[in-house]
Amino acid sequence: MINIINFIYSKSPIFIQNTVVSLYGIIWKKRRFGGIFEKKKKEFRARNYFTKDDWCDYQTKELRKILVHAFKFVPFYTEKYKSAGFSLEDFEKFNLSDIYKLPYLEKDELRKYGKTSLLSINRDKGHFHSSSGSTGTPTSIFYSNSFHQNWSAAFEIRIREWAGLNNKFSRGMIGGRRIVTGSGINGDLFRYNRAEKQVYFSAYHISPDTVLNYLDGMHKHKIDYMTGYAMSNYNLACLIEKSGFKAPKLKAVITSSEKLTSKMRDTFSRVYGCKTYDSYSGVEACGLISENEHGQLLFSPDTGIMEFLNQKGEICKAGEEGEIISTGFLNYDQPLIRYRIGDTAKLAIDQINKCGRSMTIVDEIIGRVEDKIIGNDGREMVRFHSIFIKINKILEAQIIQHETTIFEIKVVVDNPLNLKEKQIILNRMTSQLGSIELNINEVSSIARNSNGKFKAVISKIKYS
Repeated sequence: MINIINFIYSKSPIFIQNTVVSLYGIIWKKRRFGGIFEKKKKEFRARNYFTKDDWCDYQTKELRKILVHAFKFVPFYTEKYKSAGFSLEDFEKFNLSDIYKLPYLEKDELRKYGKTSLLSINRDKGHFHSSSGSTGTPTSIFYSNSFHQNWSAAFEIRIREWAGLNNKFSRGMIGGRRIVTGSGINGDLFRYNRAEKQVYFSAYHISPDTVLNYLDGMHKHKIDYMTGYAMSNYNLACLIEKSGFKAPKLKAVITSSEKLTSKMRDTFSRVYGCKTYDSYSGVEACGLISENEHGQLLFSPDTGIMEFLNQKGEICKAGEEGEIISTGFLNYDQPLIRYRIGDTAKLAIDQINKCGRSMTIVDEIIGRVEDKIIGNDGREMVRFHSIFIKINKILEAQIIQHETTIFEIKVVVDNPLNLKEKQIILNRMTSQLGSIELNINEVSSIARNSNGKFKAVISKIKYS
């Protein structure tokens, strides 16, 4: 059914596509902001100024609840924890300080069991949402309506509200969804979701020749703030500044998915006349880091437990960079406990919170810093959302641009790719970039940086 809808959408005129996007927006709005959303919003706001003792008590209670539930109702954890020597009684009196005794949940395990034994046997109805899959096979996360509303409440209070916004404000979004089909440019490069006052801009057509069209969308729909991919938003802001055209004055820019730099903040400030607020979560929704009114990044302890571990597996000291290990409190349908999400962060040396909230201060979300790809027509992009979706053989992948139209993809696979799968990847790449040469190389591993991670996107083209 989804494939049929996508096909009809791709063949429809823009005004029909806007109608489809708005109808989907109605469903999406109810799913996120209906049900328990208002109730949970009040609860998150009430916990804003918990003391450290309050948080310790709260997290102990919530950790015990999710562990007991996982042990009783999630077959994956029942087997895993029994094998590790744990009993139900252990979890009923479990202490926060003992969390390191629990085995990790690896990303490969989530990919393998996420739609089977990692689901609760008494789960609510819901939908799977995929991660971007920029470095390999995406993970699929199960969202029941109640979980989605609970998570949306956290986002509302700890991101939008701290930035002086709410979900009623008009927003411009640059994300991975392909709202403009094909690589060519024909008509507006944005679609309007009337239900949520959301202008969804294409992340795949940003270029000097299209910048005026993006600005038309901003002015036409009177957006209050921009959000979405940090790098795509930055590329657009740079082009607006170079063009000399006037951008609307915004209330805020809220970025995610990629590392936000001081250079990006300065550019947004010049172009839009507003502050930028960084955030970190991911589709896994098992922990939230967001920026307060004073520019400090705070971890929200009621979204879960976030451990920061050094290369020895020890708790990081203030000022030390470490791997993020996440345990979510909100998703009982598919619990993620001690999940190795694959990102790193650095704790702030100064843990004095200027806003009075007793939450851990993160100095920097290291994340991934990718190169930007320059298309043959000058368009700039950094994200290659869904290139590898549903090709489950691919464990890891790296896209390399050697020349403007010459690309290589290194893939680590558990079984060789067939011609059909390679053609799917080529079709997806050309739908974003137009005609290109693509060489797909199956390799045993992809070289890591000193932090143990690799760039998903590398460009060997020099650009100013």
